[in-house]
Amino acid sequence: MAPIGERSNANAGNMENAEDESQNLWTSILGEVSTHSTSKLPSCKSILVLGDDESGKTTLIARLQHAEDPKKGHALEYHYLNVRDEDRDDTARCGVWILAGDEDHYDLLKFSLTPDNFEHTMGVIVIDMAEPWTIMENLNKWTEVLRRHIDTLRLHPEKMQDLEQKLVRQFQEYQEPEEGDDAKSPRRTTTSNPSGPGGAGSEEDKVLLPLGDTTLTHNLGIPLVVVITKSDAISSLEKDHDFKDEQLDFIQQHVRKFCLNYGAALFYVSVKENKNCDLLHKYLLHRIYEFPFSSPALVVEKDALFVPSGWDNLQKISILYENMPNINPDQPYEDVIHKPIIRKPLQDSKEINAEDEQVFLAKQQTLLSKSITPGKGAQDPNRGMRTPEKGGRIPSISNISPINKTGQVKMEAGKPGSTNEGVLANFFNSLLSKKTAGSPGSPGTPASPQKAGDKTVRSDAAAELDRMNRTRRPVPGVSPTTNNAS
Repeated sequence: MAPIGERSNANAGNMENAEDESQNLWTSILGEVSTHSTSKLPSCKSILVLGDDESGKTTLIARLQHAEDPKKGHALEYHYLNVRDEDRDDTARCGVWILAGDEDHYDLLKFSLTPDNFEHTMGVIVIDMAEPWTIMENLNKWTEVLRRHIDTLRLHPEKMQDLEQKLVRQFQEYQEPEEGDDAKSPRRTTTSNPSGPGGAGSEEDKVLLPLGDTTLTHNLGIPLVVVITKSDAISSLEKDHDFKDEQLDFIQQHVRKFCLNYGAALFYVSVKENKNCDLLHKYLLHRIYEFPFSSPALVVEKDALFVPSGWDNLQKISILYENMPNINPDQPYEDVIHKPIIRKPLQDSKEINAEDEQVFLAKQQTLLSKSITPGKGAQDPNRGMRTPEKGGRIPSISNISPINKTGQVKMEAGKPGSTNEGVLANFFNSLLSKKTAGSPGSPGTPASPQKAGDKTVRSDAAAELDRMNRTRRPVPGVSPTTNNAS
């Protein structure tokens, strides 16, 4: 049995060791917290946006910036997204490069995607849903543009292989967020933690399923997101171009297969109706800064689709085949989704120059002189005016009323209509004679021979017109009072 003094010394030593261990534990915890709190968000991250002109690239980025007035530039635009980490109480700026759709500007990629920022860049390809017949063509075009530029960077093979493997592991380690997951959950990392609870470094966690035959067959080394903008145009396609659900599903399955080949995420967004814009913003920050993200895939609404990278496979895509009874999913895209023929009303778009007025009138005079002679002489307004040289007929002498010395037409008794025609003929002849005789009162102008009989002719014409008006038969539906008043 040890002396009492020795036992007390041993107990005191044990207590000191326990206090030292406890103090070291707290020191390590405080050190980790201090290191975590002083770490800053990286400022080297950037997003490269590719797409055709008028596809909505600048408008989409302005919506992610919560800016009401988009500032559209030329050739190569530069914007940024304000990023805030609530856990670290830190802010940063994520650069956004937008390349114009003109082929002449492809060389400007050397300023936005360089060997130094390659591993910190995320690619976004923007496609317009308003013209769905160009979707696959534009997707292939822009991924080819990006691939050719990456080849010119001449990255070190080992570095490129590490980046490709990182994308493969991200795809393999994807886990569907469970219900009840909250956005404030700890930040998800792409590497397993061997010291985590439950043996996170065990052999079971390291086993990863192999990728499918069509998954990541085109690994570019940077994460990609395909954004189909103007998804609100789907309703217009259904109304104006008779698009059916099976055609929309055919488009979706082709795009999802393309995204599967490149390991890309897929979004259908509408800036006009604010569909999936906020979700896209959260997903970009999740992939770039590893912020927590708890939204599952959305494949129910045809105009608000979301397929995260790592979720999709051919088996899930084959579900769409059930809604395509009349379309073979393996058909070429352009054979099913082709540009509709817009039938416009026929109209002559040629420019017509008006000819000179006198030339036009001369042509009309020539046409009138060559017109066909009417069948009845009573219906010919130019009766008796044509000459035999111009092909007209000679007026019949029996149809011409004799004119007396005063210029008035002689009346023949017993001839029907002679009174009416004679009085009216006298009236109009008096007007003609007055016009040809010259202005009355002018010096040296002889008096008209019919001036003395003008008053008589006018009174006779007025009396005859009054008699014709009284003896005229009433028109059905029109009152005689109205006729007289007119």
